[in-house]
Amino acid sequence: MSDDAPRRQLVLATNNPGKVRELSELLAGAGLGVRGQTELGVPEVAETGTTFVENAIIKARNAARHAQLPAIADDSGIEVDALLGEPGVYSARFAGPEATDAQNNAKLVAMLREVPPVQRTARYRAVIVFMRHARDPAPVIAEGTWEGMIQLEPEGENGFGYDPHFYLPALGCTSAELDPAVKNALSHRGQALRSLIEKLRESG
Repeated sequence: MSDDAPRRQLVLATNNPGKVRELSELLAGAGLGVRGQTELGVPEVAETGTTFVENAIIKARNAARHAQLPAIADDSGIEVDALLGEPGVYSARFAGPEATDAQNNAKLVAMLREVPPVQRTARYRAVIVFMRHARDPAPVIAEGTWEGMIQLEPEGENGFGYDPHFYLPALGCTSAELDPAVKNALSHRGQALRSLIEKLRESG
């Protein structure tokens, strides 16, 4: 093991296995070893921010403090134009604090059932934060967006969250129908993470 190996270890500030899988695959290409916070015994922290940036910083700081490692956290969600940007930062708990993906999707579909398809424009937004340590005064922040539409009937078995309802007109399918490698190349989270990696390289 090289001398700098410990500095390459990061904690991912999420308990979502889908996010751990996606982010681990994306970060592996940058030569970074990552571990989910659940594996390291990091407790959850309340997401009290009102923006994606605030919540990502809260989660990254909590993970860095408990794991004593540099941390990466993302906060992401889906913004539906007909709902004035909802569910936004509340995407993971749209139908309640302990809501499942199925419950969140059911609520979204119910709210959009009377909205004409052409007006169901939406986007995924992701903000990713890197903190060198829990007291890092200058976190590195990157963002990505992915435009699409909401379709009422779910399609596809890949992905998680709202993916079965997030339709991509240019591809003629939902994000849940994409191969994971294709999704990583196109998604909001993939865009944000590539931007973050580039910023980290520039800063040394």
